[in-house]
Amino acid sequence: MTTRPDILCIGSVLWDVIGRTRLHMQPGADVPGRIERLPGGVALNIAVTLTRFGLRPALLSSVGRDTEGDALVATCEALGIQTEFLYRSEDLPTDRYMAIEGANGLVAAIADAHSLEAAGAKVLRPLEDGALGTEAKPWRGLVALDGNLTVALLEEIAHAQSFAGADLRIAPASPGKAERLLPFLRAGHGTLYVNLEEAGLLCQDRFDDAETAAGTLIGRGAARAIVTNGGQLCCDATADGLLTALPPKVLVTRVTGAGDSFMAAHIAAERDGADRPAALARALSAAAAHVSGDLAE
Repeated sequence: MTTRPDILCIGSVLWDVIGRTRLHMQPGADVPGRIERLPGGVALNIAVTLTRFGLRPALLSSVGRDTEGDALVATCEALGIQTEFLYRSEDLPTDRYMAIEGANGLVAAIADAHSLEAAGAKVLRPLEDGALGTEAKPWRGLVALDGNLTVALLEEIAHAQSFAGADLRIAPASPGKAERLLPFLRAGHGTLYVNLEEAGLLCQDRFDDAETAAGTLIGRGAARAIVTNGGQLCCDATADGLLTALPPKVLVTRVTGAGDSFMAAHIAAERDGADRPAALARALSAAAAHVSGDLAE
């Protein structure tokens, strides 16, 4: 019998190919560093972090029935993540993400998540066929959702009966996909996790601080908005008020996945019963630990 997961992580599940160097990089630079392949994607990054807090996450995504897909699924299972609800396609390859990071942060990245977009609503079948829920008896637990799904599918999720009772936590995946979260802003459904740039894109504005950005998102209809701003003040906003906190000061050695670590730690803290200040503090500490991780030469 399948163990009921503590949370569903819906979105990108892929291989990250990350090149890192301790040197500052400019366009066209050719420098020494390290290149590694890691299990990645927003949904998977969140799931991995959740396992470290003792939770049992399940993935809803598309992974190809190719060699890379088999290896990715095996890696996920070894990490304690449930993979039996994945959509495994014979025709669609396993998605990939490639990034270059220097001492000055993310230099460039390309996300090849075309298979997830092509799979569309097929990744949500377990929420409709009885495996995890049905329209009459929807899933009522936690859901971490990322913006790598298509605009049409995200619009559907924002209003779907199968998600009506879920504790929905949503991240855009990248600034380029921030506007895909507009359906949740209009519907006033779920908690939005965005950085300052993403908040500006959602509001078609520019913000100088997270507090103003989070307050504006609430004014535009968001049920709850948590806005980060790198090493600057972070804000958790609801209609009841704004809560701010300052991240720990650390030496930044990596960038990719920091927002996912923040979101996962925040979800885990609240599931454990932490109040808003304690949950925000735990999330900021987790993100700081992630970005300050040792980088081997």
